Amino acid sequence: MISANAYFNETVKSLGYTTASGKSTVGVMEKGDYKFGTSMHETMTVIEGELIVLLPNETEWKSYKSGETFEVDANASFQVKSVGQTSYLCQYK
Repeated sequence: MISANAYFNETVKSLGYTTASGKSTVGVMEKGDYKFGTSMHETMTVIEGELIVLLPNETEWKSYKSGETFEVDANASFQVKSVGQTSYLCQYK
């Protein structure tokens, strides 16, 4: 089954789904600054656009563009700056 999600006054929207390999979401972020919390390990891949990310326990922001991936452990938070409208795939473990 597919679930629809909206966050931050609907400036981040995603569709959630489950396959044999686990839970995932595919979504789009409007330009803006966001702070996310995790309950599971997340592997996030930028599909199109650019995210500038501050990962947990890091002091420097890093840019991730189309095809690039970053990971965040469970029970952590991270900050994201979406440079423009950016699409992503998030896989959960």
